[in-house]
Amino acid sequence: MDELQTQLKQGNWEKIADRLLDFAAAAGGRLLMALLIYIIGRLLIRWTLKLYDRTESVSRLDRTARNYIRNCMRVVMYTILIVSIIAELGVPMSSVVAVVASCGVTVGLGLQGAFTNFAGGLMILIFRPFAVGDYIVSGSHEGYVKTISLLYTVIRTWDNRIISIPNGSMMNAPVVNSTSEKLRRVDISFNISADEPVKKVRAQIMKVIINCDLALAKPAPEVQPAQTVPGGITYAVRVWAETEHYWDVFNELMDEIPMALNTAGIKMASTPVSVR
Repeated sequence: MDELQTQLKQGNWEKIADRLLDFAAAAGGRLLMALLIYIIGRLLIRWTLKLYDRTESVSRLDRTARNYIRNCMRVVMYTILIVSIIAELGVPMSSVVAVVASCGVTVGLGLQGAFTNFAGGLMILIFRPFAVGDYIVSGSHEGYVKTISLLYTVIRTWDNRIISIPNGSMMNAPVVNSTSEKLRRVDISFNISADEPVKKVRAQIMKVIINCDLALAKPAPEVQPAQTVPGGITYAVRVWAETEHYWDVFNELMDEIPMALNTAGIKMASTPVSVR
């Protein structure tokens, strides 16, 4: 730079032009090399991720763990690519580190929630309270787990809405996993008039349960008087079903039991039916 200033003072325009051309050539070479690194880096990242997806040992992993590891690999590889491009452009890494360090407190505070969510994602991966495809209830949200990313768990609701829940919130709140077990119990309560004989009520409800093809015989279904309500008795109906057929059994019982009771002339109490 000092030499260039000297040439300017002396009016040596030929040497000045040569210096500028040399500088432009060097800068252009760096830009071209940085672009080449970016293109090759993108191709290598895509190839690595495809190889990861096709690896037999990876295919044996649970889908949740597989996707989470893939996302981590992607973030790490792109970080290395960006650092390589910065270094090739001639930006001193010490300067980059100094800038990052000076902004560390602000960035740390701004990303505190992101770090919490990232840690929550790791806890989900390690302790496995749920996996992709499970039906979960978390707070006021429920649905099928679509993806578990680095920061968010995405669920799909019954009416096909997509809800993104921070992983930190998922690990700090109760989560109900409705599909983790092979069997589920269908619980329905009917309020029957107190004037109706218990044996008659139980017999009519059991007939419906026996005729339900998807209801399991073992564990045995139960129909028991549970409590008294104004003007009647609450009968608790407990029927086991395979988890995938839970709603089929629930809907059939809700349709058929009231019809069977009405056909048999059994009167219902005025208190509404309850389900769980």
